Amino acid sequence: MSRRRPHEDDDGYERAYRKRRRVSENQEIEDRLESLILRVGEKSTSSLESNLEGLASVLEADLSTFRAKILRILTECAIRMPEKCTIYTTLVGLLNAKNFNFGGEFVEYMVKTFKESLKTCKWDASRYALRFLADLVNCHVISATSLIQLLDNMIDTANEDNVPQVRRDWYVFAILSTLPWVGRELYEKKEKSLEHLMVQIEVFLNKRSKKHHNALRVWAVDVPHPQEEYLDCLWAQVRKLRQDNWAEKHIPRPYLAFDSILCEALQHNLPSIIPPPHHDSYQYPMPWVVFRLFDYTDCPEGPILPGAHSVERFLIEEHLHSIIELYHLERKDCAAHLLNFPYKLKIPLEYCIVEVIFAELFHMPTPRYLEIAYGAILIELCKLQPSTMPQVLAQATEMLFMRIDTMNVSCFDRFVNWFSYHLSNFQFRWSWEDWDSCLLLDEDHPKPKFIRETMLKCLRLSYYQRIREILPESFGKFIPEKPEPEYKYAQEGAASLPGTSSAHQLVVSIRQKCTPEEVLAVLKDLPNPRSDDEDGRFNPLKIDVFVQTLLNLGSKSFSHSFAAISKFHYVFKILAESEEAQICVLRNMFELWHKHQQMMIVLIDKMLKTQIVECSAVANWIFSKEISSEFTKMYLWEILHLTIKKMNKHVIKLGAELTDSREKLARAESSDSDSEEDESKKKGDDLEKPTEEMVERMEEKLEAAQADQKNLFLIIFQRFIMILSEHLVRCDTDGKDYGTHWYKWTIGRLQQVFLAHHEQVQKYSSTLETLLFTQDLDHHILEIFQQFVSLRA
Repeated sequence: MSRRRPHEDDDGYERAYRKRRRVSENQEIEDRLESLILRVGEKSTSSLESNLEGLASVLEADLSTFRAKILRILTECAIRMPEKCTIYTTLVGLLNAKNFNFGGEFVEYMVKTFKESLKTCKWDASRYALRFLADLVNCHVISATSLIQLLDNMIDTANEDNVPQVRRDWYVFAILSTLPWVGRELYEKKEKSLEHLMVQIEVFLNKRSKKHHNALRVWAVDVPHPQEEYLDCLWAQVRKLRQDNWAEKHIPRPYLAFDSILCEALQHNLPSIIPPPHHDSYQYPMPWVVFRLFDYTDCPEGPILPGAHSVERFLIEEHLHSIIELYHLERKDCAAHLLNFPYKLKIPLEYCIVEVIFAELFHMPTPRYLEIAYGAILIELCKLQPSTMPQVLAQATEMLFMRIDTMNVSCFDRFVNWFSYHLSNFQFRWSWEDWDSCLLLDEDHPKPKFIRETMLKCLRLSYYQRIREILPESFGKFIPEKPEPEYKYAQEGAASLPGTSSAHQLVVSIRQKCTPEEVLAVLKDLPNPRSDDEDGRFNPLKIDVFVQTLLNLGSKSFSHSFAAISKFHYVFKILAESEEAQICVLRNMFELWHKHQQMMIVLIDKMLKTQIVECSAVANWIFSKEISSEFTKMYLWEILHLTIKKMNKHVIKLGAELTDSREKLARAESSDSDSEEDESKKKGDDLEKPTEEMVERMEEKLEAAQADQKNLFLIIFQRFIMILSEHLVRCDTDGKDYGTHWYKWTIGRLQQVFLAHHEQVQKYSSTLETLLFTQDLDHHILEIFQQFVSLRA
């Protein structure tokens, strides 16, 4: 008889089950702790203080088992939820009072995170980590002396020589933006050290170059609000805070309720933290100009808007910007969180939100997110707060329109794009009569130009008849032309044109579904109007007849046009080999479609994608005399920017592919030396592994693309310099004022090209300086280049 215990066979199963159950129980506890930590400070029936006290007790009890997990979650919360900074510092303070060793471990972990963030160029994360460490001084976790030592090390870094100014600026900005949290504590405990720090910052700011300032302004004038550079503005706000004995009214400080517990706790000293040295691969945040639209006189009765130099204004704006950063992909959530701003009863919230959203939309050189994201958030805000938001937004639009005369050209474009999109969502309703003063102004003046461009954009979002109904009769001159083709071979008097009979023959052939070869046969006998001594490689009459006839036949929709281009792509390639021939293609497209801006944009985009025209041909066509009447219109610059973006994308793609192939090749070579490699894995890798010849070919392709890119920028900037220099010389000779509307639009467009594509143009700045932007150039033009260079100096 067997003497084994019953179920002995199941012991292994039992053990595994118990272990699994234990793991899942641990996982449940971890998830619960994470949820409790993340949600502390949210609306609850009990007070924040009692929640913090309870959570500190729960965490302390679980420290022995979940120490690493708790450390990680708290550090992540500090970085990812900066608006709850003081809640988490209080929690760490309470834990430190209960368990000194854990407090020390947390400080170590946070310091490590701070150093890592600096090393990996995560500048916002670094700033939030520094703020958290500083606020721990208020909770008696870190000593004030060791924090001052860290801030001194950072100011030393800001005073280094031979490093970019943007690096030095960031370290000063990080210190200044931390002082509102800890200034009072340092003032009470280390007044002399704090004063010494402030003097060093002032010395730094006084000798700092601000050549970039004018390039980043939304308006050219400081009336009614000064356009302040971000460090100057923050310095003024912190100085005002110092005058008020470092007492601010915005930051919640839950640790004050636990002062009796926290002041008994032992403090930790921060280790010596030396910021990592500069490396050429590091990218630092670019400077910016603080956007101001409202002051307290613009807001109706109710809570008062904090002054431009009060630190509360900085703290409110930073908090609103961080809400947009967190929720910008979900417009409904973003609008709801903005309207649920924690201190909404203390401030005119709608005004603050509108100002911050326009600050993001008009941010130079480019907005953080897609322009349409801000439009979508504003629409959601109007839906959620219909009693106040539309009025504030209408007031803001009115103010922007009144100040449009001195608005930066890039911001003018964004204003047009936003306003037309906004109108299209609210049945195109607007009180146009309020703007009738612009009816008497020159058509190139920004105000009438704004209405005309807005109507053209609305046309893209609606249809012609609807746009005719939007404007009052007196505004009739702003209604766009009907967007239809003008096919010259079907108009009166066409019989006298040299290509008419071939054009009619071509229409019949294409309708009978002819081949590309048959099209070329129809065009074969057309005479070449160019003289024999000119380059006879292309016949403008053939291009004229073919392009205008084909695009007219495909004029019913974008899709019809695309199908026509695709089917007869071969004919385009045969007829338009040279750049001159490609410009001829563009000229004929313009002749046919000059009343339909969107069609021209879409067709040129298609022709670039299918390589019918080169980027350089589009650039030269834009600056050609034939379309000088269009030169200040927005759509032409839309075409130029999409052309530059096409080229930039191509270069970036080739660069990424080359890097990828080099890495694969290096990996394959290192694995070849490892003889114990699994054979089947090796075979798979060999299939993917690029050869050295392939990598060399990719390098050649990238070099050729970069040469084309450099050539494109040289063409664009050279043409700008030529037309602007001609204008300035002509005005000087005639004794006229050079500052015409045309000049302001053109110099603004030059600046826009520099700023919108700064990352790519930067690579060629030394070539541009040597070849084009030399010291003998007119200072008005040279200044634009110098402002651009100083952005990353």
